[in-house]
Amino acid sequence: MSAPAPSPLAIVDAEPLPRQDEVLTDAALAFVAELHRNFTPRRDELLARRAERRAEIARTSTLDFLPETAAIRADASWQVAPAPAALNDRRVEITGPTDRKMTINALNSGAKVWLADFEDASAPTWENVVLGQLNLSDAYTRNIDFTDERTGKSYTLRPAEELATVVMRPRGWHLEERHLQLDGRAVPGALVDFGLYFFHNAKRLVELGKGPYFYLPKTESHLEARLWNDVFIFAQDYVGIPQGTVRATVLIETITAAYEMEEILYELRDHASGLNAGRWDYLFSIVKNFRDGGEKFVLPDRNAVTMTAPFMRAYTELLVRTCHKRGAHAIGGMAAFIPSRRDAEVNKVAFEKVKADKDREAHDGFDGSWVAHPDLVPIAMASFDAVLGDKPNQKDRLREDVSVAAGDLIAIDTLHAKPTYEGLRNAVQVGIRYIEAWLRGLGAVAIFNLMEDAATAEISRSQIWQWINAGVTFENGERATPDLARKVAAEELAAIREEIGEDAFTSGNWQQAHDLLLKVALDEDYEDFLTLPAYEQLQG
Repeated sequence: MSAPAPSPLAIVDAEPLPRQDEVLTDAALAFVAELHRNFTPRRDELLARRAERRAEIARTSTLDFLPETAAIRADASWQVAPAPAALNDRRVEITGPTDRKMTINALNSGAKVWLADFEDASAPTWENVVLGQLNLSDAYTRNIDFTDERTGKSYTLRPAEELATVVMRPRGWHLEERHLQLDGRAVPGALVDFGLYFFHNAKRLVELGKGPYFYLPKTESHLEARLWNDVFIFAQDYVGIPQGTVRATVLIETITAAYEMEEILYELRDHASGLNAGRWDYLFSIVKNFRDGGEKFVLPDRNAVTMTAPFMRAYTELLVRTCHKRGAHAIGGMAAFIPSRRDAEVNKVAFEKVKADKDREAHDGFDGSWVAHPDLVPIAMASFDAVLGDKPNQKDRLREDVSVAAGDLIAIDTLHAKPTYEGLRNAVQVGIRYIEAWLRGLGAVAIFNLMEDAATAEISRSQIWQWINAGVTFENGERATPDLARKVAAEELAAIREEIGEDAFTSGNWQQAHDLLLKVALDEDYEDFLTLPAYEQLQG
């Protein structure tokens, strides 16, 4: 008697989308189902392990490099796989969601790489999940254009040799995709995003002289990197492309991953491309993990925590040294400024800050860095051109002068800045405005001349939570309390209503965003990720 056929994936509670059948083919869904069957159980175990590790940090208020993997760190012989030609020069990378206009603009931006984002810069509506996949496939077949209905401006792709190389970022391990289920169980969003993209594009990308390249977000341990490596091995065999075709760059944006950089590269060594220093999520992770640690772990206003802070310098310099020791690219952080079309002086000051930031990264040994807007590409390019010249990277700069002790990475109390009342107000302002846009399906949002994404909302609500629970007193004598946060939030909601008018306010999600921010900022039980309760309220 033959074995029963495996259950198919079910599309649940999803409105049909134009051309969705090109993405949600039976063959593609069968592949995603196989990924789910093979890897979701281990994913579940690793999420449980995160909670256990967090409890240990709560008990000890410390972290250290892992004794059980000391041999990997001590072994100087291993290197990651050589970079493919398309990823050898990464001096400027632009980030953004995969809507049709952004797809064209990012590919045309002059950046070497586009981080095509299904994660923090994309609210995971079904439309964004499916049509984002369609836009990337259309770009590879040059079947993509866009006309802005408001301005009448048309957008088309430049010649192939002028386009950025795509590095796609799926959702983190913790998120589900409720619209795709197997036997009533939602499939992890990471496997949906990766699976659909890989299945439809891996062979085509190889034919184009590139490959399926990925950014891996929210990784918390080398065991999570090992899981991704096993996914890659399975996927390459499934579609019949050579092992090692995939390349992955891991975001070191959690404090636990910062202690396992070498181990993460080791687990992915046949598929590793590099590591990236992701600032806001990294600070969010510090607050989340050390929220019981008392005053020594209290962060000041987010804008006061620059990359020159001692504990941030330790993190970035260790990242460069680790990557170059193992032959991997070290990619720097985000320049999030959005140029103003009305205020040249604002632009002048901001461009100078961006230049200083990118100059520092290039001189520190980074091989490339991120920008959020095409206007910043030339600024970042000039900073890296000045250091690299004609070289594609500076992986030969080993930074053996760098020595980072375990305590250096969590020496938050080396900062002299303190939380301020204006910092509280800014966290509330940005949190409400971002969440409101996210609930409308927008993941990348320009707020106060900065491109904000979900990491911004996470650090905003985390700082409110931390300051209240640490009993911070601001410079004006007011103490951080739930009542003060509610007062500031009510004032900001009223100010937004005045700013945009009653009709726009009523038709938006402003009260809902206000309530959700306060819930995750004031609840006694700290929510691991804001996007989990937010996803329950996301329409579509």
